[in-house]
Amino acid sequence: MSDRDMSTDHLPESVGGAGHGTLTKDAAAVDPFQDPGLPEHRPRVTDLDPRAAKRAERQVALLFLIAIAGLVGSLFCYTLISNTAVVRITGLGTVNANNLALGLCLGFAFLALGAGAIHWARTLMTDVDLVQERHPMRSDPESTAFAVSEFKQGVADSGFTKYPLIRRSLLTAMLVLPLPAVWLLRDLGPMPKDNLRKTLWAEGQKLVNPNTKQPLKAEDITVGTLAMANPEQIYSPEQKDEFVDQLAKAAVLVVRLPQEALKGSEAQKKKQWDWSVDGIMAFSKICTHVGCPVALYEQQTHHMLCPCHQSTFDLSDDGRVIFGPAARSLPQLPIRVNENGELVAVSDFREPVGPSFWERG
Repeated sequence: MSDRDMSTDHLPESVGGAGHGTLTKDAAAVDPFQDPGLPEHRPRVTDLDPRAAKRAERQVALLFLIAIAGLVGSLFCYTLISNTAVVRITGLGTVNANNLALGLCLGFAFLALGAGAIHWARTLMTDVDLVQERHPMRSDPESTAFAVSEFKQGVADSGFTKYPLIRRSLLTAMLVLPLPAVWLLRDLGPMPKDNLRKTLWAEGQKLVNPNTKQPLKAEDITVGTLAMANPEQIYSPEQKDEFVDQLAKAAVLVVRLPQEALKGSEAQKKKQWDWSVDGIMAFSKICTHVGCPVALYEQQTHHMLCPCHQSTFDLSDDGRVIFGPAARSLPQLPIRVNENGELVAVSDFREPVGPSFWERG
């Protein structure tokens, strides 16, 4: 069929028949797609029956109350269920009971909260279709007054003031909503004021090899050697439950540097030699940025690198930061040698280990 055959010149004076209306040739040329308009408004049951509206209000309030129960239940689950407890579920295997309970409680809470909001909107909020023609955006007083009036009308249409049971239950749910987050954040750990200032290191505590559980001797540490060490007390039965927490603070790195490799001021050099044994020095293994374990040692430069964010510490210059986001030097542990030739601590760290915090000063 040619283009001429498809032109409107060959349209009849009217197109259509019974039940289809009439589309003239001129109208088809101007706007072939007619605006069908809005469908006829059909009132809902809740618009006609006050009892149905009251029933819907109670249903919405019930969903909000279920959300409250789920939020509060998550607090009890987090507190009462051990984080080491497990349950076996067919098809999933072993699942952490604490995580499962938290997920179910919070999942049902958010599901009920969302379902309540949707049910409220579909059954009780005004559903009349409104048409507003586009116009240039202006901030004149008339537009501002119109926006305020529309907002007030929207509040009235939503029934927020009309249905007090919904309003009260929703506000209560919103007040309870932040509690799980606050509860979980509160349990991240004790405040750093006391927790990071003290470790298991004390006068006479032996430096123990974490692999052999045997004390480190000065003769075992040669120039260029990097050794890990923990306090002897960490392996006592009293520390069984606190082993991981104490290890995260007390782990140290032991290196031996020649005297000619030391840098910095005379005061820094004197401190390092006073706190060392024939060039053997012990530094905290915990990065002062965010607490990652540092363990990448460059033997030639005496630099210690953190693998997380590449903070670099110069062990020959009092553990000073020379690169990366860390804000302060690696804390040094004062050590000496006992009568058996074993390395022991002189005292605890003289400054808090780990990341900087707001109460450090």
